[in-house]
Amino acid sequence: MGVAVLRIEDIHVYRGKTYVLKGLSLEVKAGEIVALIGANGAGKTTLLRTISGLLRPRKGRLMYLPDKDSLPLDLRTIPPEEIVRLGISHCPEGRGIFSRLTVRENLLIGAYLRTDKEAIVRDIEKIGEIFPILSERSHQLAGSLSGGEQAMLAVGRALMGRPQMLLLDEPSLGLGPLIIENLFRVLGEINAQGVTILLVEQNAVKALEFSQRAYVLETGLISMSGISQELARDERVRSAYLGGS
Repeated sequence: MGVAVLRIEDIHVYRGKTYVLKGLSLEVKAGEIVALIGANGAGKTTLLRTISGLLRPRKGRLMYLPDKDSLPLDLRTIPPEEIVRLGISHCPEGRGIFSRLTVRENLLIGAYLRTDKEAIVRDIEKIGEIFPILSERSHQLAGSLSGGEQAMLAVGRALMGRPQMLLLDEPSLGLGPLIIENLFRVLGEINAQGVTILLVEQNAVKALEFSQRAYVLETGLISMSGISQELARDERVRSAYLGGS
């Protein structure tokens, strides 16, 4: 770790007429797991949508380094589909699966920018090894899966783009404790294979346990940042987000 693959500098973002991100800056280094925690409405989802090109900042820079031999690119000027091609995959809040398509068809959608058909087939098999239930239910309609299975499918679909960076928005939402533990175990294995992870997670305890560094968002600004374990011990963070006194 050391090279910043994503550097966000003083971005200002509106959703409609609502001023959401108000001069936010942060960075994510290659191979890191970085968590974003904060109350509902703090701007976490808006930030991920901005990185993936679904929202555009009115001011600031979003600098992304596709690989160590390239120059940084400003994502503000790049269409969302090209951002995916550059190596950023987004698992949205609510998972966004296509319920009337099969599990396999959902995975294929994750590879829609790719033309290497044989490698796509191999990657579907690899996703089945990571999440065996998806292999077992390959031809089942995605809408009939449980919440945990849909979360796995959303991650698997994002991985089909062969990302350098994975943006995860509330992956544990609505899941039971055992499923959450299994999901984060797999995400840790994915990170160990070289995928950088930027995580938005309402479960602040799990987010700080899972990540190496974290940022605390409050009303569109970074209020605190640092090593995750240190933030987990901070009395202000404990009181606001971890249920401490």
